[in-house]
Amino acid sequence: MLWAGRMRLGTFGILLMLIHASAACEFGPFPYSVTGIVCRMTKPAALLLNQETAQVIQAAFRNAKFPNITGERSMRLLGKVAYTLTNIQVNDLSIEKSEVELKENDAIHIAIKNVTAFFKGTLTYGYAGAWFLQLFHSVDFEIESSIDLQINIKLTCQKDQVAADASDCYLTFHKLTLHLQGDKEPGWLKQLFTDFISFTLKLVLKSEVCNEINFLAQVLANFVLDLAANFVQDEDISVDISLASVPLIKANYLESHHKGLVLYKNYSDVFSDSVFSPSLLTESRMLYFWLSEHILNSLALAAFLDKRLVLTIGGEKLQALFEMEDTEAQRKAVRMIFQGTSYNDSVAKVWSLAHPQISLQPEGTVVKSSVAVEVSIFPPGEEPLMVLYMEKEITVTIQAAYAEKKLILHPLDSRIEFKVFKCTADPSGNDPSIRNFLQTMISVVGIPEVISRIEPALTSLMNSKGLHLFEIRNPEIITRKGYIIVQLDFSFPKHLLLDFLEKSL
Repeated sequence: MLWAGRMRLGTFGILLMLIHASAACEFGPFPYSVTGIVCRMTKPAALLLNQETAQVIQAAFRNAKFPNITGERSMRLLGKVAYTLTNIQVNDLSIEKSEVELKENDAIHIAIKNVTAFFKGTLTYGYAGAWFLQLFHSVDFEIESSIDLQINIKLTCQKDQVAADASDCYLTFHKLTLHLQGDKEPGWLKQLFTDFISFTLKLVLKSEVCNEINFLAQVLANFVLDLAANFVQDEDISVDISLASVPLIKANYLESHHKGLVLYKNYSDVFSDSVFSPSLLTESRMLYFWLSEHILNSLALAAFLDKRLVLTIGGEKLQALFEMEDTEAQRKAVRMIFQGTSYNDSVAKVWSLAHPQISLQPEGTVVKSSVAVEVSIFPPGEEPLMVLYMEKEITVTIQAAYAEKKLILHPLDSRIEFKVFKCTADPSGNDPSIRNFLQTMISVVGIPEVISRIEPALTSLMNSKGLHLFEIRNPEIITRKGYIIVQLDFSFPKHLLLDFLEKSL
């Protein structure tokens, strides 16, 4: 029976996004040492998500497929009386109240109170009398019910992933009343079938509702895990989000810990020096993400190995770089470098010589990278000519923010050290004017230009994973020595889970 009451699990499925328990998984003596990612959801977030489940629950009831319910009983004088309830559908549904309680180190307790549901269908009954009298009738019926539902979700770990056990489930019926068509049938007949059906129906509802809730808990857990896995994957680069340790279930928050190892082709990531401790996170915001410095370094390495750290600039963008200021020194340097060639016939290529080193500090994210720059011109009717080649080590501190559904990267102080410098206009390298001009250009315009290219690329990548569907409020990106914390309040997109469930039911 696909009893829509299972949808009461809407809340649990969302909460399972952050919970990864470990009854069946083995963790080492120092599990926090391999923790690369941590998620913490506080009680206000759990309460908010619980409030948002009403539409999901109603959709589940509407899409439920109920089996026929049959029964029979021998009656004095009447003989054997049998009945079948068919074409059962939910006619109306209302939910008065739903509450969530986090039981420390135990389970998530959900109490749904006064679920009023009206079912309609057809009752077919027949009985054989003592004098071979047989009567068979079909009438429409409506069942009015009022139910309280209590579920304790216990979490286990299978293959380093979450598994939800919602078998601890109880239904309490305050009302279960059968109404036959227009109440035209004799009162004794209504009372007869009410007594028969109520007992059977209670058993069926209890069994089917709880079984479907238990089933749906794991379905939703898998759905959320798939969403999370997809969010941290782009083509050949992905992040291992399997469990790193036992989760924490506290009275005010839920917390899960993940390995966060970067996976890329044959590259094997190793991490065993995490600085994470639960005391690093507070309880004032709805949702927290803690990320180790190691993850960012590993992602930078994977991006380098995947040849993603390459940028080509030409035309108007190239002109804007080299004409950042209108001075005689600037004009002289440009004439010497480009030898009179148009910007439209020129191109600059920028790429990383080695994977960038990332260090998280209180002042921001410090990126140290060895970069090569090559400028080539394409004079009409002549062979292409490389007019400038530089290798330099750049260190820049970046502060990150997220606003209006966009990632914002703000470069602070930067340091540039030339390692190799070759310019056809200055073969000896003794003319300081060109090098000084290029140093200023890279600091003032070049680094912001590269970052301005990275911002929309990362924003687009995150939005392709569905981040823009969430209403994120007051996000903060805080860097500390060795780790970064993202903390925020949010509203959950109702249609995301609703669409999934309507397709699954």
